[in-house]
Amino acid sequence: MQDLLNTEIWNGKSIADYLTLDMMVSVLGNILSAIFILLIAFMVSGWVSRRIRLMSERHAKLDQTLFDFLSNLARYVILAFAVLFVLNTFGIQTTSIVAAIGAAGLAIGLALQGTLSNVAAGVMLVFFRPIKVGDFVEINDKMGTVKEINLNYVELASTSNTQVIVPNSEVWGNTITNYSVYPTRRAEWTFGVGYGVNLAKAEQVIRDTIMADERAHTDPEPFIQVNNLGGSSVDFLVRVWCDRTDYLAFTTDMTRKVKEALDEADIDIPFPTRTIVSQAS
Repeated sequence: MQDLLNTEIWNGKSIADYLTLDMMVSVLGNILSAIFILLIAFMVSGWVSRRIRLMSERHAKLDQTLFDFLSNLARYVILAFAVLFVLNTFGIQTTSIVAAIGAAGLAIGLALQGTLSNVAAGVMLVFFRPIKVGDFVEINDKMGTVKEINLNYVELASTSNTQVIVPNSEVWGNTITNYSVYPTRRAEWTFGVGYGVNLAKAEQVIRDTIMADERAHTDPEPFIQVNNLGGSSVDFLVRVWCDRTDYLAFTTDMTRKVKEALDEADIDIPFPTRTIVSQAS
């Protein structure tokens, strides 16, 4: 048989030489086909990913994070199918590969339980959307503006503009306080006045000062009542509604303005005093 393969048949070439040449052409063709398939897959996956992201512009009520997640998912699925198709062109049985990947995935999953829990929590965050990019939130005693939500973590920008990374498992498994959901918020203060002060006058000064600000809402009605008799002061509890975007500036501005208004009306604002008694030696 070997002698037959080595027999010269044309221009000094044997049957074995032609078989080798055919195999090389076949392998080269498969490689070129694989490259072409992968290039097409990259182009198609990129196009599909961009189309899904553009859909967010036509559906403004839906969160951008959802479209980001779906676009990435579609891209990787298309690329995964392309890789399996390329392996088939080389005659590789993908069934055994899929089974091996499944077994390896199980082992990796057991080793990376914490990471997978973050991914699972990330999926829940993307689909149920308790928070979205741009919201001002408090999560597990961490407060800031949501900058990014991905399958592993949530990125916050703190009030001092520092980056805070919160794993998704801590986000989904803890209480989330979202300050950006509702359009209005209720501002609250406690102002203390002296026991000898005319309470009706003090209440009117506080009311007039706060309600004169255009950021204060008249509906619902403001709440201004004495709610505590302290050791050195009579305390007024004040609750007034305002727009969510005005809350921080409104609360800080009114603290100063009410203090100045009480001073101008000669209404005593008590402060802690300490008496030091010295003993003669």
